[in-house]
Amino acid sequence: MTSSAPAAPLLDPARLPARFDSVEALDAFLATPTQALVDDLAAVEGDLMVLGVAGKMGPTLARLAKNAAPGKRVIGVARFSDPAVRTQLEGWGIETLACDLLDRASVEALPRVPNIVFAAGHKFGSTDHQALTWAMNTHVPALVADTFRASRIVAFSTGNVYPLSPVGRPGASERMPPGPIGEYAQSCLGRERMFQYFGARHGTPGRLFRLNYAIDMRYGVLHDIAAKVHRGEAVDLAMGHVNVIWQGDANAQALRCLRHCTTPPTPINCTGPETIPVRWLVEQFARRFDVPVRTTGEEAPTALLSDTTEAARLFGYPVVPLGAMLDWVADWVTQGGPTLNKPTKFEVRDGRF
Repeated sequence: MTSSAPAAPLLDPARLPARFDSVEALDAFLATPTQALVDDLAAVEGDLMVLGVAGKMGPTLARLAKNAAPGKRVIGVARFSDPAVRTQLEGWGIETLACDLLDRASVEALPRVPNIVFAAGHKFGSTDHQALTWAMNTHVPALVADTFRASRIVAFSTGNVYPLSPVGRPGASERMPPGPIGEYAQSCLGRERMFQYFGARHGTPGRLFRLNYAIDMRYGVLHDIAAKVHRGEAVDLAMGHVNVIWQGDANAQALRCLRHCTTPPTPINCTGPETIPVRWLVEQFARRFDVPVRTTGEEAPTALLSDTTEAARLFGYPVVPLGAMLDWVADWVTQGGPTLNKPTKFEVRDGRF
């Protein structure tokens, strides 16, 4: 069995940083494992490959896996249209392979490893590129699920596969029938169905990781709201309530799912435990920035919300609390920290991303 000794210090929930002075410090913290992650990856035999590693969460997910299980081979796969991402990953000890996941021959040429994290997909601009959205979100999963039939596969999905839930009640649990709104969400349900079909056909264990919404300082719901408040812009309240989770917690839960796969793959929700009023978030950031509260519209009686009872049973509550996230994002925005320039569009209610 692979050694469980981490190559990096363990994350201590009682000693969270007060702020982040640089992207390098932020990335290092995002890749700091907990003891629970170290233990779970030690119990999972074999090496790990991350497909779609060059996205928002992929680089730190791969680095987190390497830090938690230094004895495992961690491979990152993407097109690498930005060569700097590939260089960064290799500097962290992660092997990289360039691959167009839409090309069957290229997918079939990838090495067979026991553990796959599927993090590829297409969302932003999906309304204007519907064919590409369906190809990335359903065709690619079918290729991967058929090719890696002998692996465990944890596939990133989204809470958008659920219908909007009434505010004031628990959000959608994994037992709720899907009700995707718009083609992006429909294609994500198609992604899940491909993994379920081939999982059942080949006996492939897996998990469908329904995430909403991960954040770090450079993107996410909290950054979107904080940036508007800081600029003095009004925040739309139509999608009046949200769930959020620290990206490091989300990545850790995705990796820990490798120890909790089912055959065929079943969904598991991932987000923070709080149902957070957007109006309250605006007020919190306005107080931190010492600016007026500016909002527009009224809260709808429904929102995109998820129930994470099952994730809490398996993994416990997220390590990073909401209060810390608020303070970190406010400080980052105040100091003019860099952003990914990828708005979440969390306020969209018609599924048109």
